[in-house]
Amino acid sequence: MRIAPDQLSRHLQKQPAPLYTVFGDELLLSMEAADLIRAGARQAGYVEREIFTIDHHFNWTGLQQSGASLSLFGERRIMDIRIPSGKPGNQGSAVLEAYCRSLPPDTVTLVTLPKIDKQGLAAKWFKALEAAGVMVQVYPVERARLPSWIGQRLGMQGQNADPDTLQFLADKVEGNLIAAYQELKKLGLLYPSGTLSFNQVKDAVLDVARYDVFKLSGAMMAGETARYSRILEGLRGEGTALPLIVNTLAGQIRSLATIRRGLDSGRPVAQLMSQVRAWGDQQKAMESAARRLSLEQLVSALSRAAKIDRISKGIGKGDAWDELLQLGLRFAIAR
Repeated sequence: MRIAPDQLSRHLQKQPAPLYTVFGDELLLSMEAADLIRAGARQAGYVEREIFTIDHHFNWTGLQQSGASLSLFGERRIMDIRIPSGKPGNQGSAVLEAYCRSLPPDTVTLVTLPKIDKQGLAAKWFKALEAAGVMVQVYPVERARLPSWIGQRLGMQGQNADPDTLQFLADKVEGNLIAAYQELKKLGLLYPSGTLSFNQVKDAVLDVARYDVFKLSGAMMAGETARYSRILEGLRGEGTALPLIVNTLAGQIRSLATIRRGLDSGRPVAQLMSQVRAWGDQQKAMESAARRLSLEQLVSALSRAAKIDRISKGIGKGDAWDELLQLGLRFAIAR
């Protein structure tokens, strides 16, 4: 059975299917669909989770053994199988076909794939996945539909804008959904619920001055004290909203803590980057920072960010801008 991504929420209100396959070439929508399936499975009592990221060195025997064995603690589980290349190879194809013929009990299996070409769609392993479970194919959002998509996403965070403003925002992100996602999150941090004016959106989207909050985050990760201080002072001079700065830095620190924990437990770096939704050049910088900083240092930095958040809201004592400077210095000291 095939269902569209926008049908997933209603579908998951029932008992989850034993197997889901998410595939397509729109990374953001694929990740959101997979997140929704995992959340639905957890809500239905599938607590334990095993993750398998398939690469050229993957041991398919481990997947076979795990599928054939019962949950370690006797709980319902999620088998999370990720094939970034979309090509399982000869051995993997045979294992997937056998897996689909005998799905493990008390298990929701989630297989995530990129866009599959015509040859892949006709392959036996893909046909086996399709016959055994639910297929969720993710299509790119066409340029003409992007303003409507942005409007829906704004609505999900309690905001709205007129058609001209939505079109302006769509033109600025140039069809890139990840860029659109980031801009919408920025608008959610900068402004309260309700209708956004064109000028509010324009000011937020066109705020690409050299003193940018995301560059501040990068300087913090790299432990570049002078650059961090310079950008922070620029943001202060431009009147940048404190909640935007604090939330951006705290989110980055939480992601680094997640990566640090994963590295300490031996999880693959690629898997961790996918979990925190780090893309492109950002991955190398985040891995470097996570390896440089200890989990204790990151937890301490998060506590300081929480303190700054309270100060910025008027429920804590201190100078929020000075505290932000000290937060950046903590990262530099750990170099």
